[in-house]
Amino acid sequence: MLKRFTCLLAAVMLNTNLFAQAPSLLWPSGLMIDLVAHSNYQSVNGYAVQPLAVNLSNPNVQSVLIGSKNPAFSWAVNSTANNARQVAYQLVVADSEKAIYESKPNVWDSGKIISPQSTAVIYNGPELKPNTAYYWTVKVWSSNRAEPSSYAAIMPFYTDTVLGDHKLPAYPIQLTDQQPVSFHQKGNVYYADFGKDAFGQMKLNLYADKDISSVTVRIGEVVNADGAINRKPSGNIRYAQYQLNLRRGLHTYKLQLKPNAINTRPAAVKMPAYIGEVTPFRYVEIEGYEETLKLEDVTRLFAHYQFDDSAANFHSSDTTLNAIWELCKYSMKATSYLGTYVDGDRERIAYEADSYINQLSHYAVDKEYTIARKTSEYLIYHPTWPTEWILQSVLIGWNDYLYTGDIRSLKNNYENLKAKSLTALEDDTHLISILNGKATKAVLASIHFGGEPALRDIVDWPHGAETDGFVFCKYNPVVNAYYYKALTVMQKLAADLGNTADADYYGKKAIAVKKAFHQMFYDAEQQIYVDGDTTKHASLHTNMFALAFELVDAKHRPRVLAFVRSRGMACSVYGSQFLLDAIYNANGGSYGLSLLTSKTDRSWYNMIRVGSTITLEAWDNKYKPNQDWNHAWGAAAGNIISRKLMGIEPLTPGWSTFSVKPQIGGLANAGIDVPTIKGTIKAAYVQTDKMFEMNIVVPGNTTAQIYLPIKGQKYQVWVNDKKVKSHTVEQFAMLNNVGSGSIVFDWRRLVIKIGCLAPSPIFGN
Repeated sequence: MLKRFTCLLAAVMLNTNLFAQAPSLLWPSGLMIDLVAHSNYQSVNGYAVQPLAVNLSNPNVQSVLIGSKNPAFSWAVNSTANNARQVAYQLVVADSEKAIYESKPNVWDSGKIISPQSTAVIYNGPELKPNTAYYWTVKVWSSNRAEPSSYAAIMPFYTDTVLGDHKLPAYPIQLTDQQPVSFHQKGNVYYADFGKDAFGQMKLNLYADKDISSVTVRIGEVVNADGAINRKPSGNIRYAQYQLNLRRGLHTYKLQLKPNAINTRPAAVKMPAYIGEVTPFRYVEIEGYEETLKLEDVTRLFAHYQFDDSAANFHSSDTTLNAIWELCKYSMKATSYLGTYVDGDRERIAYEADSYINQLSHYAVDKEYTIARKTSEYLIYHPTWPTEWILQSVLIGWNDYLYTGDIRSLKNNYENLKAKSLTALEDDTHLISILNGKATKAVLASIHFGGEPALRDIVDWPHGAETDGFVFCKYNPVVNAYYYKALTVMQKLAADLGNTADADYYGKKAIAVKKAFHQMFYDAEQQIYVDGDTTKHASLHTNMFALAFELVDAKHRPRVLAFVRSRGMACSVYGSQFLLDAIYNANGGSYGLSLLTSKTDRSWYNMIRVGSTITLEAWDNKYKPNQDWNHAWGAAAGNIISRKLMGIEPLTPGWSTFSVKPQIGGLANAGIDVPTIKGTIKAAYVQTDKMFEMNIVVPGNTTAQIYLPIKGQKYQVWVNDKKVKSHTVEQFAMLNNVGSGSIVFDWRRLVIKIGCLAPSPIFGN
């Protein structure tokens, strides 16, 4: 038994690097300026170059440029000591590294600032100059030692040509050269498989002994049973064929990709000119080449945004769940090719619903926030047509603040977000509707809505096919669930901005809406929520959104959850985000795991089974015949695994406090690395029917709220082999204000016969 559990735990630790210990305090790490970790990154046409200040005057060089007059600095307190808290910091900025090395910061020296703040520290020095290279570093004082840390490694940054009050930096799109993972010849055709689908371009090294030789090149996302590329794939799955006329000698040829009539329309987000057009493909065929072609002669240029492949890891005892995690993680990188979250390849339009799910799933796998913020701010002025998706702009903005601790974007867009909370559509029922005559031109103008004849409620997509028979009425409970959630977010946002009058206004509205929601939509006979004011029909969507957005009182929750469970996955891949949020919010972890690992045709496993390596727009082609195979809103499972199954979520902005509330269902073990702006949270769990053990690394300058799932009424909680007091909260033993360090928690059931605690089968005593 001891050997078995030790091996299980070792497997989890191996995949999460949980035992990689750092000294108690070296120097701050993870430095970021305006949410950029590589602030001196420069490239030429997608390929990184040596960063130099002189490159700022070279029009052929793309640089990360800081455009804010007063940028924000962030760092992690690099300590695994117990309860390490920053108590002060000193931040310096200079116009040369030499000035910092000589302790003569000639631009700004903050002096010793007594503060625990380590995210979004605003520059407060002399006016920065445009087109200039600067250098900064920081040291900190912690609660567990008198001496300050060393200074962090010096971080350069380059300013933009024009500086403004709020100007977001961004990385240039990058190209990564890839060779096939499988390559063979059959007859006069060479077949290449790159292993995974990706948005990119194609490059070939080809030789000809005369100028008239011609080669056919085919690229696609799907193959037939015989391994040949499917030349007539369904929907918007991509295939293309090109002819190359070869010149005499050895030359490198790059395919000139054909633009698509739909995804290059005016509303689409365009590829930057320095990269050019890309298309998604995995497979390549080269036909008619008369010479010998080698694997290294075939190159795919994978286009993507800055991404740290090693930032996040997950491993569990369920191989299906592991594969789904990898699918979702890769989808975040593969769909970042535009530097803005979009719906997929078919339209390449930024939609709020796609961006909300993409944002959460991206945060789960990488500490990169600029693409999410760029999309959030883009959607303020480019909203789409669904009513409840307008409300999602509020939720997206709040997530940005919650995960980064940087409130500047919300502050800058506060009036826009007030309009997008759609209070103007509320009538005397305290609910909102697009059919009550209040969606006037002035209201639509206030949310920057244009180009469509009117707002429309969506509920789910594809409309009708994935709505579980939802009955559309004058007052829509799904829309009003979003409305309630937006009001609660606006209340917190207003409070954090110091606007107490608005906070009070939104707080009172939220209370009134919750009461009105229950009065209008709760059916006492069925003990669940119905779809509108004029129907008795109850859909999965009405009830799952009510649960997800905390509109269901505790006494009604078991019946509503039971109804939700009875409907299965009667929603789209978009709806699954909120279905799983609802299930885990109601402590339904075992059922949640069954949906995550399901092998029906409405599952993430099915996406893998049909041959995709990026999440799909719909569960299967039969549910949306015109779907594409590269839709990041299909990656909801990624953030659900991190946020809900492993239970790691921020409670306060910038991860100053966070919760660890695992609901791993029947998994024997699971481990994860979660990247945050405060440092990486590492967690590993092992359970049997008699114990649950959690090993967690809490980053410096943070505190955790720990929930241990308990399986019986009698238990005791141990922390690092010391018995401690805890509070029972529903199905969990809860410990509050757990400080930083590498900590082992477990509960052990009392062995009644002998009246003492059984030793841990993993760590012993």
